[in-house]
Amino acid sequence: MLEKNRYNNREISWLQFNARVLQEASDETVPLIERLRFLGIFSNNLDEFFKVRYATVKRIAQAGKGAKKALGGITASKLLKQITQIVIDQQSQSLDILSNIQNELREHDIFIIRENEVTEHQAQFLKDYFHKKVSPALVTYLLNDLEEIPRLKDSSAYLAIKMILNTPHNAKVDEKQYILIEIPRGIDRFVEVPSDDGKDYIIILDDLIRYNLQSIFNIFDYKSISAHMIKITRDAELDMAGDLSKSYIEKLLSSVKDRIEGQPVRFVYDKNIEHDTLHFLLSKMGIDDSDSIIPGGRYHNRRDYMKFPSLGAKNLLYKKYSALPVKGLSMQGSLLQKINEKDYLQYTPYHTFSYTIRFLRESALDPKVQTIKITIYRLAEISHIASSLINAVKNGKSVTVSIELRARFDEANNIRYAEQMQQEGVKLIFGVPGLKVHCKACVIERLEDKKLKKYGFISTGNFNENTAKVYTDYTLFTANASILKEVNKVFEFFETNYKVNKYKHLIVSPHYSRSSFESLINTEIKNAKQNLPSGIQLKLNSLSDYKLIDKLYQASRAGVKIKLIVRGICCLIPGVEGMSENIEAISIIDKYLEHPRLFIFENAGDRKIYISSADWMTRNVDYRVEISCPIYQQDIQEELVKTFEICWDDNVKARYFSHESENTYVKNNLPKLRSQFATYDYYLENLAKQ
Repeated sequence: MLEKNRYNNREISWLQFNARVLQEASDETVPLIERLRFLGIFSNNLDEFFKVRYATVKRIAQAGKGAKKALGGITASKLLKQITQIVIDQQSQSLDILSNIQNELREHDIFIIRENEVTEHQAQFLKDYFHKKVSPALVTYLLNDLEEIPRLKDSSAYLAIKMILNTPHNAKVDEKQYILIEIPRGIDRFVEVPSDDGKDYIIILDDLIRYNLQSIFNIFDYKSISAHMIKITRDAELDMAGDLSKSYIEKLLSSVKDRIEGQPVRFVYDKNIEHDTLHFLLSKMGIDDSDSIIPGGRYHNRRDYMKFPSLGAKNLLYKKYSALPVKGLSMQGSLLQKINEKDYLQYTPYHTFSYTIRFLRESALDPKVQTIKITIYRLAEISHIASSLINAVKNGKSVTVSIELRARFDEANNIRYAEQMQQEGVKLIFGVPGLKVHCKACVIERLEDKKLKKYGFISTGNFNENTAKVYTDYTLFTANASILKEVNKVFEFFETNYKVNKYKHLIVSPHYSRSSFESLINTEIKNAKQNLPSGIQLKLNSLSDYKLIDKLYQASRAGVKIKLIVRGICCLIPGVEGMSENIEAISIIDKYLEHPRLFIFENAGDRKIYISSADWMTRNVDYRVEISCPIYQQDIQEELVKTFEICWDDNVKARYFSHESENTYVKNNLPKLRSQFATYDYYLENLAKQ
């Protein structure tokens, strides 16, 4: 079979994932304001895609490399054109969805008004608001006399102003003044306007500025003025080379700042902008056909819709569910004592994330705890995790933190916390040269009967109390000495990375994941050929490693039944006769972001089950430090299998993967099952059985 028919292209598959997010924005069963927020997620995803993936393909094309093998059978230059066309179509669709949502909001007495719809009652408020809060923050560029436009900030939105000046009657050509106004990012994008009729009115900051253009430019004598939005997206790759005298943190900070100056990869503009204004801007900025030039709507940075105000309209929002306790694990008394008796599984956001914080707080206060070691990839802006670790140092504990400063788009936040923790006496490890540390693990040592006893947790997601409210993730709390001894080995590797440790229980990238996953698949192939129970069930964010995909194809041909739940990129093509007829694959996009990695291998009836920080992508398998942790306790094994089955049975929010990549919803004659709601009910019912 030709290579191009064996794999879905990674970038195109990612765009299909974002199309599923857009489906949520158009789904009339989703509460109305939540649909607006999905539009924001769609836009935010697209921004990051262009900064990272499109920029990478563009660099390949500029280097004159075809890279067909790496790109799944298509040249880089052709892929850039294909991406641009798909994005143009998706942007057009998103504008139609936004228009429909706004029409429906009006039916609920919520009005998003433009500058020409302001009433006399609202006028004075908007003028006062502008002069007090907006005007002092405006940055305005007069472009005519500048040789080139100042470097526009990555993903900031600008109003491109064309002013036609009053000129003498004998002038042959109207004099034009071109201006850019940067939309301030530190001010709420959605301004709630006082109402005297019981209805809700909102004006977008862009239109508030448009409403006050006369006030801004009152020193000019003009006969007409127009304003259209533009946005530029830049390559987000960090350059860590350079001055050897600089510290790692200094280099990273400098590189993050330089990201603002990265090469442009996408230019989005209001499709109603005048041709001469667009031509002026493109020529001044040196933007050409190698960049993605995309006509859009009146507003850009629609990612801001993620923060659209709730307006007290509970009927237009998802119903809030209280996070549940973990069965048998009380927040009263000692968590460590409970964990010493048995393992526990926390599945956020169905369970409260508070157990993770409580574990660290108890460890910080317990006089018998000697050491704490933890990996950190992304922290909340205000992090109780970090404060607990600092508290532990103040209480005399030895605290070691492996913090990944290169966590994309969180570099500045992580640097800030790294400097704070370092000042407080936390021992910091800045990863491993050439590898990102992406695993999520913690191990503590407690003095018990003159011996050091280990406790810890291993997770599929970040130790971040904010994302834990919307990302689904498993965390195993354990006192299993064999597992935690090997977690300690991972920390040893951080400091002596020339030494490769051996592991009996954990599967650790970059040295063992590929061979271990292949061995596990080979076992299923062998069992299938011997008519022993076989099967593979994987839940992942992304599946793009061609070698592992080929291994799954091999298993399918041997008769192994394979079920895949993949939220995002899926380069594997299921259901193809002679290649993957025994593979089924679905994706679930719903209220929460599906984030856990779960691997279930039938193993002739003696199941092997792992939770993991690693997707089946080449970067996770070969170029990151990752941990896949075995689950030995039977009740937790059963819990993980059950939660997988609930997701697999989803016939409301699940979509099929297929060669056509049409994002077709799973439909059958079974009772409706929405897996995220059903998972919450499953845990609620379990609590009732206590």
